[in-house]
Amino acid sequence: MLLADFGEVMSYVGYVLLAILVLLIMITVHELGHYITGKIMGFKIEEFSIGFGPKLYKKTKKNGEVFSLRLIPLGGYCAFKGEEDDDTDPASFNNKKPWQRIIVLVSGALMNYILALVIALSMFGIYGQNSFKVTYINPDTAYSQSESLLAGDVIYGVEGKNVYLVTDISYALNGKRQGDSVTFNLIREGKKQDVAITLRADADFDNVEDIAPLYKTLGAFKLDDGGTVVGYGLGSTRVRFGFFETIGRTFEYTFKLAGTIFTVLGELLTGKLGLSSMGGTVTTITVAADAVRIGGFSYLLYIASFIGVNLAVFNLLPIPALDGSKVIFCVIEWIFKKPVNRKVEAVIHAVGFMLLLLFAIVVDVQHCF
Repeated sequence: MLLADFGEVMSYVGYVLLAILVLLIMITVHELGHYITGKIMGFKIEEFSIGFGPKLYKKTKKNGEVFSLRLIPLGGYCAFKGEEDDDTDPASFNNKKPWQRIIVLVSGALMNYILALVIALSMFGIYGQNSFKVTYINPDTAYSQSESLLAGDVIYGVEGKNVYLVTDISYALNGKRQGDSVTFNLIREGKKQDVAITLRADADFDNVEDIAPLYKTLGAFKLDDGGTVVGYGLGSTRVRFGFFETIGRTFEYTFKLAGTIFTVLGELLTGKLGLSSMGGTVTTITVAADAVRIGGFSYLLYIASFIGVNLAVFNLLPIPALDGSKVIFCVIEWIFKKPVNRKVEAVIHAVGFMLLLLFAIVVDVQHCF
């Protein structure tokens, strides 16, 4: 038993290491975006580092650029000369034109998005798009079969809008009433069909993340003798589409992921979501490791694409220490022809970095209780 437990632990450690590797690749690609555009624009680069903390490996090029591998594999950076102060070197960061700096700053997020797009395209091409298959419909209904979902139906769209997440169905139905007819884009008996489905309950979803009311609206639920819901009949499946349709759906899917991130941030600010819905680096790695353990390589691709889009969006937010905030300072300089005091900007970014680090620690710790 002890040997089996040890084997299980070591297996999970392997999933964690794989999740860390995915995160590290995404971070490296982000910094590589800064590095490549910086080189093209003629910026002086002092160090390209993978990881934080003590150096494990360092190589210095003839032009003075340092490439380093550091102990803590949860970050990285591309350090430009004169990034935080004034410097007489015309190749230093702050001596470059504001529009050049903006291009360098946003290139990291762009690289993350491009990689996420490639990964999502591979995922859709190899495994197909995630869709939802009806496994059970409550027979206690006044509607005929022609007005209802049937066991075996695969939902890939609602009223012409593609469905990627179960919340997409909730958004499409929210506000409709029992008895309303809604066109579902289905694969029924192997063929695409647009079927008018009659809703079996009002679709008033206070929170689209709570999917139990959605199941009742569709009739995809089981009741015990006392009328209590005891099971749901809507499962996950994968559907392959044609080449060009797959490409189009990949772009739409990644845009939708980005929109979901903005939605979550908005609900966090308005109080609709609590800190328990957020996670820092440790939580991200844990969730990724669990997903890969359960779903294998297909889930690894899903997690990698999600992390890529997440990094792209998050880094462009106007939060001090992030690329989005630095872009704002460049825009101010571009408009007013004068930069904000470099020392003041450096302090703002330093404080922002510490607050972000503290926030990540807090949201990770609260998941432990």
